[in-house]
Amino acid sequence: MTFLAHTAHWQFLGLVSGFLAWILIMTTVGLNEWRLWHVADVSVITSGVAWVGIWRACFYSHALPSMENCQSISVSAPFAPAEIPAAQVLMVLAMICGLVGNITAVVAMRMVYFSLEDRRNVRLVFVLAGMLYVLTATLCVVPLAWNLNSVLNNRTIDFPPEFQLPAAPLRQQVGSAIGVGLAATILMLVSGLIFLSYRYVWETLSAEAPRASRVPLHGPWTETTPAQRSELPNGDNQGRDNPAFHYGEVS
Repeated sequence: MTFLAHTAHWQFLGLVSGFLAWILIMTTVGLNEWRLWHVADVSVITSGVAWVGIWRACFYSHALPSMENCQSISVSAPFAPAEIPAAQVLMVLAMICGLVGNITAVVAMRMVYFSLEDRRNVRLVFVLAGMLYVLTATLCVVPLAWNLNSVLNNRTIDFPPEFQLPAAPLRQQVGSAIGVGLAATILMLVSGLIFLSYRYVWETLSAEAPRASRVPLHGPWTETTPAQRSELPNGDNQGRDNPAFHYGEVS
């Protein structure tokens, strides 16, 4: 069996990139800075900036008992625009899909580096890992692009009174979470393309296919014809013992 470890260096780099991208996706989900709202009234929001994420909205205030004030945004919140609950669902799915993709990629790399058994399923595992990576990137880019478009168009959110946030900000700014998420999406997409481009296993299997009919170490079976037997040394002995090897003569 041909060793394939030297053929998967780029795929190992793709695995590292996939793990890094998955960590960045989890960071994106946890960050509150999806949108930066600059407000005109600083009597309550003394910092003048509020952070609107997909899970909660926060701001700093010296006028309230708590320095940092946050309010949760549920997936069924009636005031939340469609891009926020969609981001909650899609980003969680992206985390799960990215985790499964990384596990599949680890299995694929293990088969290449350590397995000496039948490798007919190697290509299938590599394709599966690549498709999961691409699917994860797709799940990420949809909510990121949707929220980015809302920020660039200065879309409003009708927050309830307990949020103490105006419905329309003075201006909006893209938060760091969207930047981190886009970087994770690019890394995840690159990892998927690297795994999908692994084609060496097809060449290896096709090269080994003609050898399957051969006997190991001895090549294909050949039949000795009677004519060939007559050409052997002492072919006229017809199975008689060689006198040179009689026990009496040797002793």
